[in-house]
Amino acid sequence: MGESTKNTEAGLAAAAAVNVDEITARRRMRRSRGADWSRRLVRETRLTVDDLIWPIFIVPGTNISEPISAMPGVNRLSVDRAVEAARMAADLGIPALATFPNVELERRDQTGSLALEADNLINQATRAIKQAVPDIGVITDVALDPFTDHGHDGILRDGEIVNDETVRAIAAAAVHQADAGSDIIAPSDMMDGRIGAIRQALDAAGHQNVAIMSYATKFASACYGPYREAINTSGLLKGDKRSYYLDPSNAMEAVRDAALDVEEGADMLMVKPGLPYLDICRALKDNFGLPTFAYQVSGEYSMVKAADAAGYIDGERIMLETLLAFKRAGCDGILTYFAPEAARLIAKGLG
Repeated sequence: MGESTKNTEAGLAAAAAVNVDEITARRRMRRSRGADWSRRLVRETRLTVDDLIWPIFIVPGTNISEPISAMPGVNRLSVDRAVEAARMAADLGIPALATFPNVELERRDQTGSLALEADNLINQATRAIKQAVPDIGVITDVALDPFTDHGHDGILRDGEIVNDETVRAIAAAAVHQADAGSDIIAPSDMMDGRIGAIRQALDAAGHQNVAIMSYATKFASACYGPYREAINTSGLLKGDKRSYYLDPSNAMEAVRDAALDVEEGADMLMVKPGLPYLDICRALKDNFGLPTFAYQVSGEYSMVKAADAAGYIDGERIMLETLLAFKRAGCDGILTYFAPEAARLIAKGLG
């Protein structure tokens, strides 16, 4: 008999001698997992429709619902169709929408000056939605990238995105958005000092009750591609955004950035993208205790949709599992293109 055979037989004999009943008698973790009712009874984290924020894309015109090829199931909507979407969201119990414009290329310029027009597309959408569905929340982004002809989030001067001039512009744009009825201003530009400037501008204009949800930790991620198609900036972008977005390697820097936003008056914090940065979600919640949100961005959405279409995964189960992961990481809510689909499944008790 070989040495390995002897070792195997000795190992089997030792295993047979183990008194499993004695070991597990005191604590059998499977007792609470055996039935559906008991699993529900001890469930630690729950996903509800109240956790969902639905991002939608707005285009000029009327009666337009235009598919986005890189985001199956997501359409660009004219203002009238956005109002219909808001009514549907309200019927599903979704608390809020986040709106993003896709304006005509000929109206974009180096400074994103269209963002400073009181009746621009994003403000038209806010007014129409709040008039038709006054009880739904509207969250607006004041970054300049949908309005610039170079696709950056700020003003481009001599090859540099200039910080302070950009901050002044987005503070002025924030006031127009609040005037139009925006409930929450959500600046995603990652310029230094923007939260304090926006807070001062809103308060001076009488909008003390308009909240700020800071994109506190927005990373220079590869997950934004479909979004850039949706707002038509992917072909415009000159260079990249790493000089002002966070390096994906830097967790401590992300916390420091968020701390500055908290000091300047942010009411809520956001992490973007979502799934690759669950550690940052937990860090922000634990460090600051503010309402904390994650943006499940376009690339995350499209990857799930593509894998589902290919038959590699169960798309619905993966969708709900990812949303639950945000809640488990400490998030109070999630911006997700899955919101209507998730709301319907939750209503069926599948959340």
